[in-house]
Amino acid sequence: MSTLSTLMVAPAQVVRGSGILSQCGSLISRLGQRPLVVGGDRTLQTSASFLADISQLKIAKASYQNDCCETSLTQLRRLVDEHRADLIIGVGGGKALDTAKLLAHQTQLPVVTIPTSAATCAAWTALSNVYSQRGAFRYDVGLPVCPDLLLLDYDLVATAPKRTLVAGIGDAIAKWYEASVSSGHSSQALVIGAVQQARVLRDILFQKSAAALENPGGDDWREVVDASVLMAGVIGGMGGAQCRTVAAHAVHNGLTQIPASHSMLHGEKVAYGILVQLRLEEMELGNSLAATARQQLLQFYGQIGLPMTLSDLGLAEMSLTDLRQAAEFACQSGSDIHHLPFEVSSQQVMAAMVSTTAPCQRADSSVPNLATPKSPSHPSSGGKV
Repeated sequence: MSTLSTLMVAPAQVVRGSGILSQCGSLISRLGQRPLVVGGDRTLQTSASFLADISQLKIAKASYQNDCCETSLTQLRRLVDEHRADLIIGVGGGKALDTAKLLAHQTQLPVVTIPTSAATCAAWTALSNVYSQRGAFRYDVGLPVCPDLLLLDYDLVATAPKRTLVAGIGDAIAKWYEASVSSGHSSQALVIGAVQQARVLRDILFQKSAAALENPGGDDWREVVDASVLMAGVIGGMGGAQCRTVAAHAVHNGLTQIPASHSMLHGEKVAYGILVQLRLEEMELGNSLAATARQQLLQFYGQIGLPMTLSDLGLAEMSLTDLRQAAEFACQSGSDIHHLPFEVSSQQVMAAMVSTTAPCQRADSSVPNLATPKSPSHPSSGGKV
């Protein structure tokens, strides 16, 4: 008997364009008449004018507070009952959208996702990451379906700080470096398609990111927003569980255990984690392709402003104890870092974390000196990767 395989490839409906939120009231009202709108305090205020078209519905608004965490979800479930909500609308960045999706799953309600930035692909995916009340990653929850409706309004996304798109580029480009390691030798058609799509995504970001950041709202900007929010989600949907995150996201999860890292965005920590993953491949396999890829990424990061070192992440004063804690969490049993094609220890991760800008050569993986290496000089913004 064949094994039952279920893929959550895409939202039931995706609508994108400039000013679309003023035209989508009928699409939302088909899903429910008493929506609970979930977002951050600031997002709920700034997005009010964009949601004017659903003002005829019986709307209640609720803040997810600081994180997608169990305490917030408990409070929100109570608000769902009090409002007698029949629909959840998530408005905001990754944590707001993850909260809304998980809340909708827990209360068995449909969900609409409205990203306010291009910092993650959370608006697309059937996945929610759960954190502690203090912002430390705890676990992720695979959801049975993608959102019922995704509304990507470029005018709303354009109000987000430039830094959020840079972070989204870092999160999205990780798809190639992680999927190619975890699934690059798969013979399954959809997984092969997902891995190749990840390569195309990487190339689009290499080619268009610098121009996109120079001209917000322009054609290249829209393409990069689509790549970061939508295309990155397609890859996870097509590839499913086999197209896994690997060391880049595991390092992110480890860093969240350190409070000093919480000022950095998800995609910034993931981007740094890609360099750690490539460094591990160099150190453990003597992999010249990984070395070349790391140097290419360092140049690209310099162009668009992604972090290359612990110092760039604001962790120049990170103690050896904190470094060890982050590395040990990244290497805990069940971590995605163990999808690497070799065994990896926290000691090796620590060594890689402090040598992300090192010259291309095999290095030993002894306990590192915490003198964080300086980032290389940034190349001209007009240079090619």
